[in-house]
Amino acid sequence: MKRIILIFALFILLGFNANAQKGLSAGTKAPSFSGVDQNGKKINLQGLLKEHKSVVLFFYRGQWCPYCNKHIKELQDSLQLLTGKNAYVIGVTPETSDNIAKTIKKTSAGFSIIQDKDDNIMKAYGVNFMMDDATFTKYKGYGIDLEANNGNSRHTLPVPATYIIDRSGKIKYVHFDPNYQKRASVKLLSAEL
Repeated sequence: MKRIILIFALFILLGFNANAQKGLSAGTKAPSFSGVDQNGKKINLQGLLKEHKSVVLFFYRGQWCPYCNKHIKELQDSLQLLTGKNAYVIGVTPETSDNIAKTIKKTSAGFSIIQDKDDNIMKAYGVNFMMDDATFTKYKGYGIDLEANNGNSRHTLPVPATYIIDRSGKIKYVHFDPNYQKRASVKLLSAEL
């Protein structure tokens, strides 16, 4: 019973912070962003939409998150279902390039992943939240050091949201759930494309 109360309290604590963000709605113009992926490729939303029918943009917490790794692995394993519909897949994380490399090693991700070094992309899409000091300390006790992983002391994480952006630059589909265990399936994303 004690364990259930502790897990519930931790979920409420993380969920409260994440609920402060609502994400963007379908039909909204997608904020422009750019970055450099793990292969040194310059990523620019407008440029991608000139070449592709749509962009699947998803946010993940880090290489330390087993739910993120499972989701990324599923995206990679079924990537043809998305790219076959002329979609370009991009992952965004606050983690450093060294930790992005760890994600790729764990998941074999072959699509673009970019570091949101200053949290600008997360803020633009309304998915950023600040982990409070108590939760940061608790995570550190589990061996998860956000400061080392993200290369800063902001303690920012994204709600693991997914957006499909169509060629016109509008958001066609949104998956936004403060429960970090819930992700948009490849089957659902493929159907929305």
